[in-house]
Amino acid sequence: MLMRRQQRGMSLVELMVGITVGLFVVAAATLLVTMQLGDNRRLLLETQLQQDLRAAADIITREMRRSGSTGTSTLAEQVVWAPGQTTVTANTYAVLDIDDGVVSFRYNRSSGITGPFSFKLEDNVIKSLIAGGWQELTDGAIMEVTEFNVTEDAPLVEQIACPRLCADGSTDCWPSMVTRVLRLEIQATSTADPEIQRSIRSAVRVRNDEVRFNDDDNPLQVCPI
Repeated sequence: MLMRRQQRGMSLVELMVGITVGLFVVAAATLLVTMQLGDNRRLLLETQLQQDLRAAADIITREMRRSGSTGTSTLAEQVVWAPGQTTVTANTYAVLDIDDGVVSFRYNRSSGITGPFSFKLEDNVIKSLIAGGWQELTDGAIMEVTEFNVTEDAPLVEQIACPRLCADGSTDCWPSMVTRVLRLEIQATSTADPEIQRSIRSAVRVRNDEVRFNDDDNPLQVCPI
């Protein structure tokens, strides 16, 4: 009887305390796993949103950078100044227009398509005008674009030197080279989690500088003859 009393197991109170401690440990582990899964999901959403924003911005900046391109060197020579050249052909692709959130421009692609090409924000989706029809550039199921802005800095105008002065003895009729810089800003929110917001900004220097001719009597004459 004495040996049986010494070998008896845990009491009910000890068992309940052990179960309670075990439940606390399991709850803490479950909470930790849940937090890690939530952080991982948020990180994936942030990464996806940032990548999609960057891809859209790269496409838009690449297209705007081509604004004014004539497509071939032969046409390019006809619309810019060169030594010994007295007249030029007007560049019909040089106009770049920003109106009410819509940016429109033209350039001559290798396939012969000359535009117009445009980008705009509609129903929280950036759309692009390609081959005469609007197509969605961003996926509305992934992100909602809340802001799409394209602005143009004050152009840098540098006068091109000519071998002769103007008829009045000044340099006012000499042509000028106009360098254009555009700035793009896009802000978007993840459709899966509205608290996840990202923005991207980029600057675009239009590669095809505009040549501005200042001779009122001969608007396409490069330099005084």
